[in-house]
Amino acid sequence: MIRIEVTRDIATCRALRREVFIEEQGVSEADEVDDQDDAAIHLLAHDGDAPVGTARLLLKGETGKIGRVCVRAPARGTGLGAALIRAALEVLRQQPGVTVAALGAQSHATGFYEKLGFRVVGDEFIDAGIPHRSMILDL
Repeated sequence: MIRIEVTRDIATCRALRREVFIEEQGVSEADEVDDQDDAAIHLLAHDGDAPVGTARLLLKGETGKIGRVCVRAPARGTGLGAALIRAALEVLRQQPGVTVAALGAQSHATGFYEKLGFRVVGDEFIDAGIPHRSMILDL
C-alpha cells in the first residue's frame, strides 16, 4: 500500500533524488544539490516501509513550485508519479495565499502534466543539460 506524507526526512528524499537524477539521469551533483531543501515542504512516498518517491514544494508569494519529483524505477508506471503531483497540489491548496502551482517539466513529460491539468507557458529551456518546459496550474 502506497502512502504519501509531508516529511522532514530530507536525507531520504535526497537519497531518492540522488538515485534517480544523479545516478540514472546523469545530472551533476552541483545541479541537483542546492540550499533550498531546508525551506521546502517535502513529500515522501512509501510502499510499505520502502521509500519509493519524493517531491519538493517551494513557496514564493502566490506561487507554489513543485520540483525534484522522482519515482524509483521499480515503482514507475504504477500511477505513483500522478499521485505525488495530486498530493503536492493538495498541500499547495492548503497554503495561505498560494493560487498557482508551477513546475519545470522535462520536455518529454509535458503530456503527463497536461493530463493533471497543467499548461505549458513559455519556450523550452535547458536545465541540468535536459530540455524542460515551464508549466502552471491555477489552484
